[in-house]
Amino acid sequence: MTVLRCIAVDDEPLALKLVETFIQQTPFLELITTCDNAVDAMGIIRAEKPDVVFLDINMPNLTGMELARLLQEQPGPLPKIVFTTAYNHYAIEGYRVNAVDYLLKPFSYEEFLRAANKVLQLHEEANNNAFQNIAADDEFIFLKVEYQWVRISLKDICYIESLKDYVKVHLEDSQKAVLSLISLKALEEKLPSAKFMRVHRSFIVSLDKISAITKNSIFIDKIEITVGEQYKEAFKVMVDKWLK
Repeated sequence: MTVLRCIAVDDEPLALKLVETFIQQTPFLELITTCDNAVDAMGIIRAEKPDVVFLDINMPNLTGMELARLLQEQPGPLPKIVFTTAYNHYAIEGYRVNAVDYLLKPFSYEEFLRAANKVLQLHEEANNNAFQNIAADDEFIFLKVEYQWVRISLKDICYIESLKDYVKVHLEDSQKAVLSLISLKALEEKLPSAKFMRVHRSFIVSLDKISAITKNSIFIDKIEITVGEQYKEAFKVMVDKWLK
């Protein structure tokens, strides 16, 4: 399971304690420390490089908004910012510094968790893109399988099947199929179009593994995959090229 390292910054002790409690209740969040002012928080962020900062805005000496702007000027990866404040007029300004969310005090755990889930989703999408883009030579991809990243050779893929929020990658020979939490569309964008083709809303096929074709179907060995209506024209163009 992905765990996000975070800090909480607020000059109000009760508000800070509430965020600390909410973090501790959330399995994918790990609290590094809490801080009661933005000046000290800046040093902690530079040293610890947290994934997310739950940041109050109205604080003396240096406000949370000013801290967020200063962080944007720093080199290297930035933590995700979730603002926590009693004033709603900061919302637009908050999004200008790329804040993920804006929690208006007093907020419930449900609201806090919704914001934390946004951060988690952005974090995992960034990781997906980073690992999948490693294969610049189009020879392999990385997919997240349970708690690890698995390298898959493109030449081993026969076809890919969509299962709601997951994809099932069917491999050649006796290799076990791989199940990964990623949408078919997102995976399609990472695959070389010269080697793979979307033929149905639920299927992508490896062109090298096609063993037979009919007017409306593709066969990969004994597996028949129907060509979806919206993909038939592109499929026909491909077949015409093959048959010339």
